[in-house]
Amino acid sequence: MFKEFSIFTLSNGIRVIHQQYVHSNVCHLGIIVNAGSGDEAENEHGLAHFIEHVIFKGTKNNSAFDILSRIDSVGGEINAYTTKEDTCVFAAFLKEHYDISIDLLADIFFNSTFPKKEIEKEKIVIVDEIQSYQDSPSDLIIEDFERLLFPNHAIGRDILGTKESIKNFTQKDIRSFMHKNYTLNNFVVSSVGNISQKDLKVKLEKAFGSYKVENKKIEKTKIIPAFNFHKTLKKKTSQSHYVLGNSCYSLKDEKKTAMTLLTNILGGPAMNSILNLEIREKHGLTYNIDANYNPFIDAGMFSIYLGTDKKQLDKTVSLVKKELKKLCDKKLNAQQLAASKQQIIGQITLANENRSGVMLSHGKSLVTYDRVDLLSEIYKKINTITSTQIQNIANEIFDEKKMSELIYLNR
Repeated sequence: MFKEFSIFTLSNGIRVIHQQYVHSNVCHLGIIVNAGSGDEAENEHGLAHFIEHVIFKGTKNNSAFDILSRIDSVGGEINAYTTKEDTCVFAAFLKEHYDISIDLLADIFFNSTFPKKEIEKEKIVIVDEIQSYQDSPSDLIIEDFERLLFPNHAIGRDILGTKESIKNFTQKDIRSFMHKNYTLNNFVVSSVGNISQKDLKVKLEKAFGSYKVENKKIEKTKIIPAFNFHKTLKKKTSQSHYVLGNSCYSLKDEKKTAMTLLTNILGGPAMNSILNLEIREKHGLTYNIDANYNPFIDAGMFSIYLGTDKKQLDKTVSLVKKELKKLCDKKLNAQQLAASKQQIIGQITLANENRSGVMLSHGKSLVTYDRVDLLSEIYKKINTITSTQIQNIANEIFDEKKMSELIYLNR
């Protein structure tokens, strides 16, 4: 079972969040940095993701082979990811390997040497990754939509960078970005596993406590969205792809929870979402259709994505807009609202069984808000949402005069 999480600070100021889980020997540990591609300068496009790759390529104490083998050789896993606003290095391992995992993550985070030979080799790998990504129009159209919605901010650029930007990165660029963004108040260590807070703190002090980290305020560039663009691009694809969306509420906006619920009702992962039932099940017009809400620190994006045959595109889009108008014109009744709340609470509860996801979400929450809500607090926020709030948000975000569209029209 889970015990309540605890938050504590190491002697050098590093913040830690830990949740003890006593019914499994599988443990999870990560370092979550509140810096991603949205924090890049124009000449740094793709650098946050590039660092995520080369941070594994050797330290003062371990070769690249040692890094990749140390946890894997005892049956664990080590990995990393980059988003628009976060970078994370994390590991999954057995309880008896906490010391190995803590030491290795600390070494990677603080002692990476970024060998020039490895930097050049990884540029080739990432260019291949960029080319692979460009073969996925359903992913690419969302990135293009973000670029058009946030045209004057790094948050609108794709995470991977371009072939041209990648080839110019140097050791100096890497160290400069990390010095600017990997500051004491801008990252946390997060843990979920069968270990007490007392024992974990001793181990973390030993591995992390000797490092001095600068503590300075980071000024984020304000995100200013564009509005009401309608663009069609001809593409060599098997079907047409379509995105309809708008700028939306930020991570810190009080409307965030209600917007999350509304998005889940409209086009969340459940098979009974409005768009899935109406567009796919009733009319058979598409295989893939969903709605997404991606909040950032001071902005957000709501989007609906679908792929369909070019001959069916106009009809499909018309039906989507019809469903949006229904949510604007008519409140959910008490039964619909209650069922929607129960559904998302169930989804959150199930997701909380994924201990790796818990570790990452705890770290993200602490580094973003300087706090982590209990599940009971999250459920309370959901249960206080009214049908009037849902309707008001629908009218604000689904206003057709403010919505934007991007179409990949297959040739």
